[in-house]
Amino acid sequence: MAVPWWSFTKTVIAAAALALVRDKLLSLDKTIENQPFTLRQLLRHEAGLPDYGQLPDYHIAVEQNQLPWPDEEMLARTNAGNLRYPPGSGWTYSNIGYLYVRRLIELEAGEEFEVALQRLVLRPLGLGHVRLARSREDLIEVEMGKAATYEPGWVYHGLLVGPLHEAALLLDRLMTGSLLPDDLLAAMLDSRCVGQAIAGRPWLSPGYGLGIMAGKTERGAWVAGHTGGGPGSFIAVYRNNNSPAPLCCAAFSTGSDAGGVEREAIHRIAQD
Repeated sequence: MAVPWWSFTKTVIAAAALALVRDKLLSLDKTIENQPFTLRQLLRHEAGLPDYGQLPDYHIAVEQNQLPWPDEEMLARTNAGNLRYPPGSGWTYSNIGYLYVRRLIELEAGEEFEVALQRLVLRPLGLGHVRLARSREDLIEVEMGKAATYEPGWVYHGLLVGPLHEAALLLDRLMTGSLLPDDLLAAMLDSRCVGQAIAGRPWLSPGYGLGIMAGKTERGAWVAGHTGGGPGSFIAVYRNNNSPAPLCCAAFSTGSDAGGVEREAIHRIAQD
């Protein structure tokens, strides 16, 4: 059974962008053409961009099963051209930033988005059942919980769906394989502390790297991965990177408790 990967898709997007950096088609720290921020700042949520998730009208439209707004309308509604702070000087989680990364991947790879993700990340990591959902019909055989009529276009950076075990395999193979050179993998894991302990969730010192949520959690585990959520479900995919024998786990729930699904994944990989 396939499940929605929600914002774990960001980890795949970041890996694809870093593969293009590896291939010298993108630069992490060169200012993007016609923009004031860099790829690194986009991937770390440091570009100063807003997030459409903060718009009440966005959630109303999703709940009413409306068709997604065109990209440019969404950017206008969020006033995305007006940065909230100078790039690099702050941190704000932004799905819009990953829409910009999606566009960069398509431009520099010269391919449609899913074709690029398959070539750059999914096939090299040996994953054969992950796909990009483009319409409601693409979600018919996906476990969506109460969101059976969800329109995946509301995830503007793209919504991957696939088996839960392939999410765990992707993260583990990304962390241990040869997809990215050591310097880019280290950059991916180089996380910025983004706050204190989060009520109801297992984080003690949450941080964010390049498409990776990372930090210290309950029981002292230092984990890296990503949580994702949308109407009807949550997914959490994490690896205990500070263990002599690292473990990786993906957990999924059709409830509405992000902390619960994170705690389930982290409990299974934490080692005393």
